Amino acid sequence: MNLIEYIELVFTDYTLRTITLGTAILGAICGMLGSFAVLRKQSLLGDAISHAALPGIAIAFLIIGTKNSSVFLLGALISGLVGTFWIRGIINKTHLKSDTALGLILSLFFGFGMLLLTYIQKKPNANQAGLESYLFGQAATLLESDVWLMAIVTAISLIILLLFWKELKLLLFDTDYTKTLGFNIKFLDILITTFIVIAIILGLQTVGVVLMSAMLLAPAAAARQWTNNLSIMVILAAIFGAASGVIGTAISASHNNLSTGPVIVLAAGVLVAFSFIFSPSRGLLFREIRFRKNRNDLQLHKTLSFMYNIAKTHEDITHPHAIKILNNFQGFTKKSLQQLEDKDFVQIKGNMWSMTESGYQNASNLYDQLLKENNE
Repeated sequence: MNLIEYIELVFTDYTLRTITLGTAILGAICGMLGSFAVLRKQSLLGDAISHAALPGIAIAFLIIGTKNSSVFLLGALISGLVGTFWIRGIINKTHLKSDTALGLILSLFFGFGMLLLTYIQKKPNANQAGLESYLFGQAATLLESDVWLMAIVTAISLIILLLFWKELKLLLFDTDYTKTLGFNIKFLDILITTFIVIAIILGLQTVGVVLMSAMLLAPAAAARQWTNNLSIMVILAAIFGAASGVIGTAISASHNNLSTGPVIVLAAGVLVAFSFIFSPSRGLLFREIRFRKNRNDLQLHKTLSFMYNIAKTHEDITHPHAIKILNNFQGFTKKSLQQLEDKDFVQIKGNMWSMTESGYQNASNLYDQLLKENNE
């Protein structure tokens, strides 16, 4: 299936259209809210919440005895919120660090959830549960009602972010200052954490318990590489998340036996890798380019400084010196000398070189600047 055929199917095929819209909306809300988790250094929170939701899904099935996605999500939400507030309680009431609390709740809740799943598998109506889809995700089970629910939650989340933007921004970067201004930091913390939990619960059916944390963090991590502005980061994270959902769905639909959830996560991972390498401010490629440029500039300055120290001891600064003198200088390279000649700082004739008036003046200014910095 090529791109044109896929686009046509999106508008004509109900199932593909529903999955594409659902994954795009899910990616957008996860990217938007995941930005706050990343900046608050709560990267493991998504993993803990998604795993903590598993017992709630299992208990919901044990109560109603049949498959009902809405009830399952409600059970997952309650279980996820309980796990989240237990994490907060452990951090606030004990001397344990946040990573320890997150790992503890993740393991305990997931272990309890797996125990319940084992128990459910032995029941006569176990085949009605379909709970395995919540472990690894099954986007094909998305219904139009699920997409509408995601869209409504995304709209509400966006409204809340706009209403409390100033307060949440302050909370992210200076909690103490936020408190001194009279804002209720506990309420703000609970507010943003609750919406993160809701976003994670919405994605369990599509991506699954195991991979949901990647869906929350990957778009935000990619967006962080491109900007230092919070509002731009949130927008970019939402775009990256939506793009991951659409690309992952397209690849999955174009090939047989490819699960949509894992492919979406891999698409998000590709965006993260691309951002890590090619972003202008933090990317590895441009960082290496800047490093090489700075090293080259330092080499030129060292070479020019050496020439200046020789030239200033002579009355005539254009007096030629044999190239072997420069060979005694460890920082000298022929490339540096050629670059200085290109800048019209040095003149080279055969094996002889001489400084120009421009080169001598620049070297003098550089020498005076370094001398001033050392004195300070």
